[in-house]
Order: sequence, then C-alpha cells, then structure tokens
Amino acid sequence: MKISRHGKQLAAAIAVVAALTGATVGPATAEPDVTALYNSAQQHFTAGDDAAGRADLRTLIAADPADTEALALQAIWSHYAGDQAAVDDALHRLGAVDAQMAARTTQVLHAVTAAAATLPNPLPALVGPQTGIVVLGYGLLPDGSLRPELENRLTAAWLQAIAAPFSPVVVTGGNPQNGISEAEAMRRWLIGRGLPGERIHVEDRAGSTVQNALLGTRLLRDLGATSAVVVTSPNHIRRAVADFIVAGTQVVGAMTSLEQLVSQLPPPSRSAQRGIYLDATRTFQLDAAR
Repeated sequence: MKISRHGKQLAAAIAVVAALTGATVGPATAEPDVTALYNSAQQHFTAGDDAAGRADLRTLIAADPADTEALALQAIWSHYAGDQAAVDDALHRLGAVDAQMAARTTQVLHAVTAAAATLPNPLPALVGPQTGIVVLGYGLLPDGSLRPELENRLTAAWLQAIAAPFSPVVVTGGNPQNGISEAEAMRRWLIGRGLPGERIHVEDRAGSTVQNALLGTRLLRDLGATSAVVVTSPNHIRRAVADFIVAGTQVVGAMTSLEQLVSQLPPPSRSAQRGIYLDATRTFQLDAAR
C-alpha cells in the first residue's frame, strides 16, 4: 500500500509525542489502499462503469493528491463524461505535480477529440517522403493467407503508395499463422503488386491496435518520418488515429477502403467513443493494474 508523504509525517509526529509523554496511542484509521483503488477504477472503466471508476479515483486522489496516473485518468474519463470542471481540476493538480505528464494528458484529450472528428477517406493524400504510410494488420487465415478485409486495407494502401511514391510504407501486425505474420503477408502482397521491397518496412510483433501504434511509431522515427497516413478499415480508423496520435505520430491522413465506408461516415456512437478513450489510455500506458 502506498502512503502519502503527509500521512507518514503525521504518523511519525504522533509516535514522537507518545514516546515523550508516555501516552497510549490507539490504532490509527487505516488509509485507503491507493493501489487497490487504482486497479478497481481501471476495472470499472474496462467494464463500462465510468461513474464508479471516477469515484474510485476521487477517493484515491484525496488520499494521495500527487498520484500522477490517477490524476491523468481522472482528466481523461472526466473528458469522456463531459465534466469540464473535473477535467480542469485534474489537469491543474497534475500540472502542479508533473508539468510534462499534464502536457501529455492534454495531448491524449486532443487525440480522442481529433479521432472522433476524423472522417474515413477512400482517397489517397498527396504527401512527401517525410510522411510514412502505415498499414494495420488483420487476422490471417489458418494457412497464412489474407482475409478479404486485409486485402481491402492493402488495396487502399497500394493506392496511397502510388499517389505518394517517395513515402516509406510500414506494415504492422504479428499474430502469425502457418509461420507467417500479418506484416510479412502484407509485404508479400504489396511486392506482388509492384511495390519495391526496399520501400516496405516490416513491424511483425504487434498484436493489437495499441501495439500497432507504439511499435509503428518507433519504426517511423527510425526511418526519419515525422508524420503518417494511417491505413485501416473504415470502422477501425478513428480508434487507430487516436492511438497513433497518443503514441506521438502526427496523423495527416486516414486512408480506408470503400467497404463499410458509408456506415462509418456519421459521428461515432457513444459506445464507440468509449472504445477510443479506453484504447487511448492503454496507448498512453496507464496500465490496467499496478
């Protein structure tokens, strides 16, 4: 159990007074277990009970006002709840403790707002060599071949690569089937359609959108790319955009296939927005347990 510095100082002072006076000191009221509260809050957010999660965080922050992770989570989920006063309060408290963490939390809020406003786009963007084209994987068939949904993503990526011939292409996805990762299967497909192999860069460890964003961003930086066009399915694009922005990638395009496009043009539903926020906290690496 983590005990705040103030609590430790108070306990020490009581012990000194007791030693000097010979007074008997009864058992102190137990402080809340902040680790248990943090984990409980995360479990509530995962289960969709945001009010209970925020209540846990309020109790935690009252016990330990300098808990930066709790303050960041409180700001993020208060933003989802539309409670601007709570957002401002959490960011103000966080800024007083860790200004860098407060700035990064503000970036998360920017990311989820930008992602919710993103429109899936079947038309390639005109970008230069400092912008990477990042294609997100999709589960392969047991024999290692591509599912139709992944072929749709690759077709969109191929169009984007033709429109931006100097941009590096990053294929990201692990989850191998029959000894072939998603990324390797995507690389083979793109080479088969005429893209030079040296233009395609493989990230074959990611097993989720969060890992796509974190590992893909790292590879983009290694390549010297400062921004990206993210390519995935229309019903996945907003969550992917949020994750890449949180990971530190400037997203300048959201390229998708035509499949499901019309159904994804309206703003995301409330439940879809929850998924964006939940994924963003994971990309921010606010762990579900500690």
